[in-house]
Amino acid sequence: MKTSPLAPANFPKLPVIDGVTFATAEAGVKYSDRADVMLALLAPGTAVAGVFTKSATRSANVLDCQAKLGNITQGPAAILVSSGNSNAFTGGRGVEAVKENAKAVAKATGVPQERVFTASTGVIGEPLPYDKIIAQLDGLTAMQSPAGIEDAARAIMTTDTFAKGAGVEVVIGDKPVKIVGIAKGSGMIAPDMATMLVYIFTDALCDQESLQLHLSELTETSFNCITVDSDTSTSDTLMLCATGASGINVADDANFLAGLNTVMLDLAHQVVRDGEGATKFVTINVTGADNDSDAKTIGLSIANSPLVKTAIAGQDPNWGRIVMAVGKSGAKADRDKLTIRFGDILVAEKGWVAPSYTEEAGANYMTQENIDINVDLGIGDGKATIWTCDLTHGYITINADYRS
Repeated sequence: MKTSPLAPANFPKLPVIDGVTFATAEAGVKYSDRADVMLALLAPGTAVAGVFTKSATRSANVLDCQAKLGNITQGPAAILVSSGNSNAFTGGRGVEAVKENAKAVAKATGVPQERVFTASTGVIGEPLPYDKIIAQLDGLTAMQSPAGIEDAARAIMTTDTFAKGAGVEVVIGDKPVKIVGIAKGSGMIAPDMATMLVYIFTDALCDQESLQLHLSELTETSFNCITVDSDTSTSDTLMLCATGASGINVADDANFLAGLNTVMLDLAHQVVRDGEGATKFVTINVTGADNDSDAKTIGLSIANSPLVKTAIAGQDPNWGRIVMAVGKSGAKADRDKLTIRFGDILVAEKGWVAPSYTEEAGANYMTQENIDINVDLGIGDGKATIWTCDLTHGYITINADYRS
C-alpha cells in the first residue's frame, strides 16, 4: 500500500523506557510475511491506566481490559496485541480467545493472568485463530528487547501506511522523565474514548488513580478530537503504563502532564495524517460558541460532513458547506454573527460573503496539504479544536476491498 502523502519522513528515534521490553512475531492471523503480533512486558511496580471505546458492541478484549483495570493497582504487566482480526462480535469464541491468550502469556512470562492485557484489531465477526498466537509466545518471551518499540508499532498496523510513534523527555527538578507512545489507526476513526490502539509508556512513578485521571482528561482534547470517517471502532483501546523506574513521582507535575499531552497529540495527529486515502490534514478551530461542548459539536459536524470533506479533497473552497455543517449541528448559532476564515483569509461574516474575499484566494489556499478552517460563532466564550482529513476516492477503494 502506498504511504500516505501526509506521513512523517521517518519513524522517530524514541528514548528507551526502563522497565518495558518488546518483541514481535509473524503468527499469520490474517497477513502473511509480516509481523502481526506484539508482546510488551512491564516490570514490577508498573501502574496501568486505560480508556476504551464506548461502543455497545465492543470486543471481548476491551471488556476484559476494562474489568482488569477496575481491580488492580500496580505490579508486573503484559500487553499482547494482534492485528488482522478484531475478535469482535464473535460471541463465546471471543471470550475464549481472550482467556486462552491471557492464560498462555501468564504461563510463558510469569506475569499474573489478571495483569495480562490483550487487544486485537482488524476484521469484525470472524473467530480469532488464537492458537496461532499462542504458538509464538515462547519465542516472543525469549526475544524481548527494550529497543523493540518500532517493530511493535509496525506489528499492530492494519490498513495503516506507516508506523506511528512519538516521544519526549521532560525535566522534573533536575532529573529526566521519558514518555513514548505508539499507535495504529487509519480508518474507522471517530473516537468515543481514544482511537483504535494506542500504547504509551513512561519511566515516571505515578499511582494508578492519578495516572487514570490524567489520561482520561487529556484524552478529551486529543484523541477524542480527531475523526477520519465518523465511525467509532469496536476495539478502541488507549493504555498508559508508568514503570516507575526513574523513581520520580509525577502525580501532579505540570511538566509531566505537558509532555504526556505532547505525545498524545502527536500520535492523534499521525492517525489523521494516515486517514485512509487522505491527501489533506485539516484543523478546525471553533471559537465564540455558547460553551465548549457546543464548540466541539460544531467542529465535529464540520469535520464529519462528507460534503465538506469532499470539497477539501477537490480543492474547492465551498464555504457554504461549512455554513451548512454549523447549522445542522444542533448547537446554538446565529447566522448573522458567524465568521469563517480559511487560514487568515476572511471568507464570510455578518451573514454573507466578506467583501474582501475572492474565489481565487480561497482556491489557492485549498491547494495546501495543511488546511485551517476557523469558525467564530460570535455568541460566547466556548472553543474547541478538531482535526480531520479529506475524503477521497482512495477511502472508497480501501474500504470496498477491505475483506477481500
